Amino acid sequence: MIYKVEGDILLSNAQAIAHGIGLNDPMDKGLALELHNKYPVMHKDFHRWCHQHNTKPGEAWMWDGPNNVRIVNMITQEGMDGHDHRHGKATLNNVRHALSALVKIITAEKLTSIALPRLATGVGDLDWDDVYPLIENSLGGLAIPVYVYAIYHPGQPADEPGV
Repeated sequence: MIYKVEGDILLSNAQAIAHGIGLNDPMDKGLALELHNKYPVMHKDFHRWCHQHNTKPGEAWMWDGPNNVRIVNMITQEGMDGHDHRHGKATLNNVRHALSALVKIITAEKLTSIALPRLATGVGDLDWDDVYPLIENSLGGLAIPVYVYAIYHPGQPADEPGV
C-alpha cells in the first residue's frame, strides 16, 4: 500500500529509506547530502560497491548501517561529468529499472516497510507527474507500507500509517 506523506524522511520509522543518486555521486545535494552527512561511511561503501561491481544506472544497493539503519541507493542518474562537475540527469528508464531492483531488495531482505522521497525530481531533474506513476506501478502491489514523502517539512515526522 502506497501512502503519500508529508514530513522529514530522515525521521521515518520505515525499515529502510530509498533515494536516487548517480554513479560516482559526490552526495553533495539534497537528501543524498543529508544521508552523507549523517552516515559518511555509507558514501565510501557505495563508491567501493560501484567499483567492485561495474555498476550501471538502474541498479540499486542496500547499505546496512549502525542501529539497523538501512539505506537503499537507487542509481537513477547517469554519472557525474568530470570536466564541469555537473551531476548527471536521471531518466525515466533508469528510474523504472532502479524501482525493479528495489522490489528485488525488498523481497530478498523481507523488508516490512520502505520510505522514498520525490525520487529523481531534484538533482535528477525529472517531473514528479512522470515519476510517481512509475512508483505506483512498481511498488503499489507490495504487501508492505510504502511511504512516499511527497512534501518535505524539515524536522517534522510524518504520519506513517501501519508502522
